[in-house]
Order: sequence, then structure tokens, then C-alpha cells
Amino acid sequence: MVRSLRKSIYKSPAQLRLMQEPNRITALALQAAKEACVAGATLLDVDRAAEAKIRELGAEPNFMLEPGYKHTICANVNDRVVHAVPDDYVIQPGDIVSIDCGAVFNGWHGDSALTVVVPDPDNPETVARRQALSDHTKEAMWRAIAALATAKELNSVGGAVEDYISENTDYSIVEEYIGHGIGRSMHEAPPVYTYWVNGRTAEVKPGLCVAIEPIIAAGRPETVTDKNDGWTVRMADGKDSCQWEHSVAVHKEGIWVLTALDGGKEGLAPFGVTPVPIP
Repeated sequence: MVRSLRKSIYKSPAQLRLMQEPNRITALALQAAKEACVAGATLLDVDRAAEAKIRELGAEPNFMLEPGYKHTICANVNDRVVHAVPDDYVIQPGDIVSIDCGAVFNGWHGDSALTVVVPDPDNPETVARRQALSDHTKEAMWRAIAALATAKELNSVGGAVEDYISENTDYSIVEEYIGHGIGRSMHEAPPVYTYWVNGRTAEVKPGLCVAIEPIIAAGRPETVTDKNDGWTVRMADGKDSCQWEHSVAVHKEGIWVLTALDGGKEGLAPFGVTPVPIP
């Protein structure tokens, strides 16, 4: 008999338990970054806040493990989509800032993202427009996580994002950048699409651990990569984009949102889903 050497995408209960701490640390680092993301601060200030929290808790920033990347977060402001390098840009009132962050602890990885719309009393329409983009993106993420609780395949998770965005907004899904498995590496199989795809996708069963991350554009979905740093991806039409992301574990008794400090209880409540701690 020939045994397959392909690595399983499903983790043991013990491995899922080991995933909890790096993701908890990631959540706390994002919380620190969010608090630092205020008008007048620089993106490097936000980056330093996240790094300090990760190191304080005994972990390391896993983004720094990417060859050539020297920062703890990606800081995507306004038309920047993903992989934006933190710099000395001064955050302005009314900016929409998506912060992506991860930590590695004892060889296991966490990954999550959130979006901040910086208050601007002088431009309420701008704030309202950008807050709506963030709210819809966050809602799409939670609908996808809720779908994971009962899905047979991951296609239903991506479909939940597409159905919500297409039925409730004029936004576009940035299909070039999708979610992923997570564990011993930050990016693992399987791919986690944020739209319906043809054909079979990964089976949802205990041991699956995935990062679900819709990236939504206010305009058209096409992107370009900044030639200056080779990292920063921008919307080709110059309009805003937004990212929300959580890492989620599926186990024999339910799902648990690893990068939500309450396990996803608040975010999942509107959908009648109760997260269950990993036994």
C-alpha cells in the first residue's frame, strides 16, 4: 500500500489548544495598535505599539519572518489594500486604516486584522462613508464565520461573503487576496475564498483552522503594487478598501474564534451561533 505524504490540513485537539495563545496575543496586539491609531500619530507609532505588546507577552511578530519584511503590522490607509509597509505617514482625521497583524508563540501562529475609521468632526460625510465600508466588511466576515459553524465545505464560507456584499452594497470583493489555513506556518492550505468558486473545496470538519479575511473595495476590484517598496498594494482606481480578519478553529463541539477575546460570542450572537471553547 502506498501512503500519501501530503500533510493533513486538519489539526489534532492538542494542536488546536496550542493555537490559542498566539492568537490571543495577536488579538491583544491589535487592540494596542487600535489604541495607537489616532490622528497625529504615525504608522510607525502604531507598528511599535503592536510589536511592544507581542514581545511583552513572550511572542514574536510573525510578519517579520517574511523575507524582506521588517515590521509587525501591515498598515493599509485609504486606497492601500494589503501589505502596506508602516512608515512616517501621519494619520489624518477621517482616514480609514486597516491593520493586519500576527504573532508566533512556541512555533504556532496567529493572524488577524481590523479596521479603524479615525474621527473627523469637520467631515462627517467622509467618516460615515468609510465607516459604512468598514461595517459592511466586518459584517461579511462574521457572516462567513457563522457559515463555518454549519458548512460542509469551505465554499459556503466564501459564498456567505459574496452573497452579503452583492445583495447589500455596491462594493467589490478584491478576489486576488483571500484567506488561508494557519498553524505551524502563518499561511497554510487550504485557500479560503471570499466568493463562490466552482468545484470542490476543503471539507469543514474538526481540526480545521483557518483565517477568514474579506477585503472589500469601495470601487472596482483591480489593484496595483507600489513600485517604490514592492510590498504595498493599492486600489487601481484610488478608492478606499477595507479588511477584517479572524482566525477560527473547528473542533468536535463547535467553532471558536481564536483571535476574538470572547471566542466570537458577541460577533456570532446575531446569527444564532454560540462559540464553544476548545476542549
